[in-house]
Amino acid sequence: MMLKVELDEAVGIAVLEPDGELSQSDFKSAAEMIDPYLDKFGALRGIIIHVESFPGWDSFSSLIAHLKFVREHHKKVSRVALATDSSIGSFAESIGNHFVGAEIKTFEFSELEKARNWILDIDNS
Repeated sequence: MMLKVELDEAVGIAVLEPDGELSQSDFKSAAEMIDPYLDKFGALRGIIIHVESFPGWDSFSSLIAHLKFVREHHKKVSRVALATDSSIGSFAESIGNHFVGAEIKTFEFSELEKARNWILDIDNS
């Protein structure tokens, strides 16, 4: 598995940490972990994608699985934080805001706590 998923049920935040090219099974596993929480509580406060540089997908079908995962979950997530040093972060923020119901914001890879606080609406100053 190339996608580590941690779900903090106490505050409703899922942290996704890719470690290598993403596969279809990565998104299936993520959904299997997140969906029961969504069934129980209806929504997540946020998702943090924490990755130093974006690894890409192992195949076109993996990209499709990723897009399907986003389509099926974006209306149940208030905020998406991208904690990454990859240039794809700013691209995803500008493009994603047009297609996704969640608010998207980019942070540096080292700013995981800042990203978490933004999702929780805690002042980072």
